[in-house]
Amino acid sequence: MANPIKTRAADLRESDHFYPRELSWLSFNERVLQEAADESVPIIERLRYLGIFSNNGDEFFRVRVAEVRRLISVSSGSNRQYFKDLLVAILDRVAELQQEFDRIYSVIMQELARRKIYLINERQLDEGQAQYVQDYFSERVLPELEPILLREDRAIPALNDESIYLAVDILSGDSYNYAVVEVPTDRLERFVEIPRRKGKGGKVFIALDNVIRACLPQMFRGVIPVDEAQAYCFKFSRDAELEIDTGITQSLIDKMAKSLKQRKKADAVRMVYDSTIPQRLLDHLCTRFGFGKYDSLIAGGRYHNSKDFMSFPNVGPKYLEHKPLPQIRVERLECENSIFDAIRDKDVFLYYPYHPFDYVVDFLKTAALDPDVTDIKICLYRVAKNSRVIDALVNAVDNGKRVLAVVELAARFDEEANISWAQRLTENGINVIFGIPGLKVHSKLILIERREGGSRRYYSHIGTGNFNEKTARVYTDFTLMTYDQNVGKDVYNIFDFLQYNYRRPDYRLLLVSPHSSRPGLLALIDQEIENARAGYRAEMTLKCNNLVDRELVKKLYEASAAGVQVHLIVRGMCSLLPGVKGLSDNIQAISIVDRYLEHPRVYVFYNRGNPRYMIGSADLMTRNLDFRVEALVPIFDQDAQEMMQGILDQQWHDNVKARVLDADLSNAFADSKKKGARIRSQESIHRYLSTGKLPRFPSSRMRVPAKRRRKKAGL
Repeated sequence: MANPIKTRAADLRESDHFYPRELSWLSFNERVLQEAADESVPIIERLRYLGIFSNNGDEFFRVRVAEVRRLISVSSGSNRQYFKDLLVAILDRVAELQQEFDRIYSVIMQELARRKIYLINERQLDEGQAQYVQDYFSERVLPELEPILLREDRAIPALNDESIYLAVDILSGDSYNYAVVEVPTDRLERFVEIPRRKGKGGKVFIALDNVIRACLPQMFRGVIPVDEAQAYCFKFSRDAELEIDTGITQSLIDKMAKSLKQRKKADAVRMVYDSTIPQRLLDHLCTRFGFGKYDSLIAGGRYHNSKDFMSFPNVGPKYLEHKPLPQIRVERLECENSIFDAIRDKDVFLYYPYHPFDYVVDFLKTAALDPDVTDIKICLYRVAKNSRVIDALVNAVDNGKRVLAVVELAARFDEEANISWAQRLTENGINVIFGIPGLKVHSKLILIERREGGSRRYYSHIGTGNFNEKTARVYTDFTLMTYDQNVGKDVYNIFDFLQYNYRRPDYRLLLVSPHSSRPGLLALIDQEIENARAGYRAEMTLKCNNLVDRELVKKLYEASAAGVQVHLIVRGMCSLLPGVKGLSDNIQAISIVDRYLEHPRVYVFYNRGNPRYMIGSADLMTRNLDFRVEALVPIFDQDAQEMMQGILDQQWHDNVKARVLDADLSNAFADSKKKGARIRSQESIHRYLSTGKLPRFPSSRMRVPAKRRRKKAGL
């Protein structure tokens, strides 16, 4: 197996033909910020986009920047200089985006005030409001606070990088005392509604950190005489990489729990702080926290953890947020017959959040009760807090079924939740396994084994999204439920591999990482290249979250040179440079950011008019193809293919929320003048799935039989 650090370094160094993925990721976050700036977006949604931008930024530092810092530490010579220069470029771009964030934030606050929704600070309280805040602090906030006095003779306890802190500057006579206190947003709402001013209308909120600022002396009453006290917000981002040794003296859960504790003490890769903090206090914090020269110290505004805006309530009219799109029921799944009958009759193909996730829960609940079902197998990566999926699995055991759950403990930032789920599942008699060392299990699989006519038959689920009721309402994802026994045997073999990973299965139809996804996708691209060189029209549409694998990018450049038309719909990182003369003339790329998070992985190859459609969990990233267990399944059902093509066509012709990805990643919106009708794909798709009617745009040629081009005379 390739060394991932060396592979990663090679990816970063081929800069002539590859856009650094970190800078590409920042370009994606810029698209999120564009939504916050868009005046046509409802104002509460714009505020929530600021929250998404901030949340993305936290993860970016914990994962991407932390990795670049590690690459600096393990490299030498020109490689080391390259990564140092990359880190400088990252920080410069982050600073630019933060400036734009601050500008948009100011505009949004003004717009909210115009609609009589106010977010005020402790200095703007009138007498009645101040008394309310004092009472709220005494009753609700003070019992939750655990301030830490900074003493030279005592080490600072590890601080949580998911929290915000106040650095408290206390003047006592002629001397200063310093303290830090966590703002308890995990137990109290970040935004506290308080009474409005007398004679004034509207809704008034104050941030929890400002409630604390208003009452600082009370925290230290009887401990330190406080003449003056000021508080300045700061937060950390720590390296999120987990170190799990391969010893056999601990169970994997124990190792993971130990590693999570170590993460809390991991190197801080960023500290964001209030720019008005006194220099002596900032110097004291930096010294005590041991920041080095490759750490990112970023001065910002008064508030941090703007990710909390993601849950800011709409206290005004309904039009201040997106009008909900009603979920579309599938008529043949609404009948009284078993869902197994429906799947046996015809593949079930769903697209969330337009279709309800309830059908997957029904699939599991029916299996739990059906006396002919013997076994249920499932891969769990991220599940909802109150998971009906877990409830159905427990119920299946109570009804005498054998249940196997593959739980991925290393699902980043969900590790602790997955440890808890694994323990609950085990306690309820479910056979829990944790996959394969060195390979994350990211596939979205369910296999139901059922006795029918004296033989064992398979009902399979392969999807692009997690078994998570919450994210299924805000992420777009495809799901296939099928009775195809060849698919079922492949899914069975994946679970067999996960249990007995010394075996190398043969797969009939599925492309499975780390075994066959890479060679399978390369073969499909090669077929289009061969068709183009033979004089036939050749085309492909690839929709994914990220396209950064070096070999696949090179193969797409080769396809472009051969005359293959390549359409890319990439939500996030894209290392490929589209539309570069002599390199990628025939490659076009877009990215869509709208009310839902685009999440499917869909790969469509023209195949001379007999298109091949595949969906699954694998992005076009080295980790997904070589270091994870992923599954891509072909879609054979004609109605499902037609639905997929209709959805992809609308996204490709989106001229409202699509951004063109070019070699400079300038994020220009798609040109609406050349495409006729105004198409906002996430909304037009809802109409399409409800009525079957497509908007007006050039019809797809994906199903038109290919004709061989005539060679020009004299050639």
